[in-house]
Amino acid sequence: MNTISLCGLVCDECEFYNKTCSGCYAVKGSTFWAQEMMPTKVCPLFQCAFNDRGYESCSDCSELPCSLFLSMKDPSLSDEEHEKSIKERVGRLRN
Repeated sequence: MNTISLCGLVCDECEFYNKTCSGCYAVKGSTFWAQEMMPTKVCPLFQCAFNDRGYESCSDCSELPCSLFLSMKDPSLSDEEHEKSIKERVGRLRN
């Protein structure tokens, strides 16, 4: 069974999983990239959904995909890949 992140990413498919990242739930949203890039050191999606709203994941939010979700783009992805990723993640979260 795959490990799914709060925002619908498949952790097991990520090159960093079980290396520099244990998954967003295990690190309470303070992923390696959030520690490097975010002022609060916490993923903004984790902060919004889990910490602020008490949701289990973004799937519990009626606004999915919200503007924050749409704006959180992996810089290594093209715009087309980002759009595809959003559709896949939202589909995964809604199942």
